Order: sequence, then C-alpha cells, then structure tokens
Amino acid sequence: MSNSAKMSARERIESLVDANSFVEIGGLITKRNTDFNMQEKAVPADGVITGYGVVNSNLVYIYSQDVTALNGSVGEMHAKKIAGIYEMAIKAGAPVIGLIDCAGIRVQEAMDALAGFGEIYMAKVKASGVIPQIDAILGSCGGGVAVSSKLGDIILMDQANGKLFVNSPNAIAGNRVEKCDTSDAAFQAEAGNVDLVCENENEVFMMIRELIDLLPANAGAAVIVENSDDANRVLDGFEGYATDAKAALTQLADDTKFIELKADYGKEMVIGLMSLDGVTIGAIANSAEGVLSTAGCKKAEQFTYFCDAFGIPVITLTNAKEYAATMEEEKTISQAVADLTYAFASADVPRINVITGEAYGSAYVTMNSKHIGADLVLALESAKVGVMDAKVAAQIMCEDEITGAANTKEALEEKAKEFDKLQDGAEAAARRGYVDNIIPGNELRKHLIYALQMFGMR
Repeated sequence: MSNSAKMSARERIESLVDANSFVEIGGLITKRNTDFNMQEKAVPADGVITGYGVVNSNLVYIYSQDVTALNGSVGEMHAKKIAGIYEMAIKAGAPVIGLIDCAGIRVQEAMDALAGFGEIYMAKVKASGVIPQIDAILGSCGGGVAVSSKLGDIILMDQANGKLFVNSPNAIAGNRVEKCDTSDAAFQAEAGNVDLVCENENEVFMMIRELIDLLPANAGAAVIVENSDDANRVLDGFEGYATDAKAALTQLADDTKFIELKADYGKEMVIGLMSLDGVTIGAIANSAEGVLSTAGCKKAEQFTYFCDAFGIPVITLTNAKEYAATMEEEKTISQAVADLTYAFASADVPRINVITGEAYGSAYVTMNSKHIGADLVLALESAKVGVMDAKVAAQIMCEDEITGAANTKEALEEKAKEFDKLQDGAEAAARRGYVDNIIPGNELRKHLIYALQMFGMR
C-alpha cells in the first residue's frame, strides 16, 4: 500500500523539524534475527529512523518508519528503538511524534516481534497524560500498529496515501476494497479514529507544527502561544454565530485560528484547540441542533480527559436541548452521557461554560454546568436556561386551564410567557446563582480572557 512517490523516512523528518536540528539516535542498530536467511537481508536502521530535533524551537522526539527497509515492518530492534525514544522523551518532558508507514509485524521474527509490540504499547501507556503523543499516518498503519496509534493523543492522516486498518478491507467478510475501502481516511475519520485529515504530507507537517505550538511540552509545562490579536477585540454580530459552534469558536480564537478535531465524527458536538490571549484552550460546543448523541458525548469525554491531563482549561459553548432519540441511540446514550458527566465533574482544570442558546433539562446539566462544578458560567442575553421549553412546560402544568380557555392559543402563549419569566430565562438562573453573569455576545471574547486571568492562566 505504499507509494514510491512519497517522501523518504528521512525527508519526512527534515520537512517537519527546524532546519539542521535533527539528531539521529541508534542509526547503526539493525536486526539480530537470522532465521529464514534474515542475515542476508539488509535492513538499515532496522526500518525506523529515531532521534530528536526542534519544531518551531520546541524540543520534540521523532521516529519515522522506513518503508524501503523490509517495508518498515516492526521487529525486535525496530520496537526497542521506538520504546527507547519514548523513555528519553519522558525524561526530557518533550512530545513524541510518530511518522507511520509500516507493513505491520515482521513475521520472520515472530515472538520477538510480538514482544516488541508489547514494548511499544507499554511505552505509550507510560507516556499517556505525561507528554503529548502525535501520530501521523503517512502510509500503511495496520493491525497492531493501528492499535499503537490509538494509544496516543492526536492522529493525523494523509488523505492521499494513508491507510488505517486492523483488518484490511478484503479480509472483511462480504467486502472488497472496491466496494468500501475501510482503510481510507474518509471511513476512519467518520468512525472517529482520526483527528485530522490532511490532503498531503506537507499539510500533515504544517498541522503538526501548529499543534506543537499549542500543546504544552508535558503535563507540568506552561505554554504561551504567540499571536497578534487584541485581547479586547469586539465580536461584531457574534449573536449570529451563537449556535454555529465552529464559526463561534473561530471568532473567539486568537487570530481566528481554531483547530477542529474529529470533525467528521459525532457532528452533534464540536471539539478542538485554540488560544485566547496566548493561553491554549480546549473548546467543546454543541452544534446548532442542540442534541447530545452517543458519538458526540464520547468524543467530548475523551477530549476533556486529554485537556485535564495536560492542564489545558476547558471552555464549553452550551446549546443542549435534548438527547438523540432513535432505537440505536437508546441502547447507548445513557452510558455516554453519564461518562461525559463524569469527565466534566472530575476535571481539575479551570472550566468555563457559556450558554449560547437553549439549555434544557439534564442535557444542559451534563454540558459543564455549575451543578457539576463549572468554575464560571456565563450566558448570552438571548440564552434560555431551564427544565424545558416554556411552551412545553406550560402545556404540562396548565393543561386544564389552557384546554378550558376560550382561546387556547392565547392561553398557551400567556402561560408560556409566565413560565419563561419565572423559570426559563438566563436571568432566572442568574438569580439562583446558576449563572454568574449575563453578557452581550460581542463582549464574550474579553470576558473569557478576563476569566483566564482570574484563574492565573496568564
């Protein structure tokens, strides 16, 4: 599945790091196995180039698999080199970047190769929540290598040449690659297995550089992102973006740069990274439909744990009205919502919730509300907060009065207005202490920056 027109393993590293900054480690290491006449096969660097360098002046550790050396397959020494890089990176407190192009396990080395997979898995687990792990799928990433990639934090995929699979498409009963290429970027992104899909390798490297600027080097590190934005920038017409989650976050972000993750999975929820006055932020927002789905909750849950592990403040834009209502969702939605609730409630990083649209019922409670520990809750002037839509509530509470009225429509409107005033507006929630401040949409950016300063994040 490789493509000879792609960059070499070394060219990829040189394209990613700052000029002349890469230092190779273990360049002379190669296989020890002699079974099946392996001693006669040259495997330079055992199929993987490992070392360290700098990206935008930030220290990183890198491994790049060499598809020209026994197809970049993972053998005993190949795995030890990757695990060794992880050990160094943890001690140095620096991210690890994996450039993946691999045929999978080196069958000739059998049990030794399997042991190598275990070493890689263990190294990635030890690094989890300690240093950021970024994997870029530039060629094949199959079987155990696919499992390895999912043990990291952020996965990028080259749309042109990347292939991600546990079972190759033709090995799946009833399928052929011509019918459905289950290994391609579109399929895997929709399944939630890829965070960012890029058109080519150069775009992959550009996105990695942006991520390295945003992410802390390790769980204890601070990061200030360079930007040219004004902390007091007014968001003209922001109310028009209030329920367009991606557009709203883009408007809020420094220099309007918002990196959305898992865009094709669980589209009811938008997640991603950005900075506010130079402070890296994890953003989570409901889509315009205001529905909590299983997939949306899962991706927000995982992202919340990631942000919490690396000390990244979480800002949510809440527009949550109801749960997804299908027979399939009914099998999974309660657990997914419970898991997201747990993730928010257990996070120790500063959490700011902004109610941008309608926030109703237990769906609203789950979305980082004050009730489960949000540190600061803001609401736009047009926001609604309550148990349910005012008209629905009026129909339930005042059914007899409404049906017995001469004009049922007017009676319903009157009761709905009364409920809205007493129980369903942002002001009613603020009077009870569930909302800390009601603000105009055009001032939201500076209010969020003030809040981050209050939490000592700047």
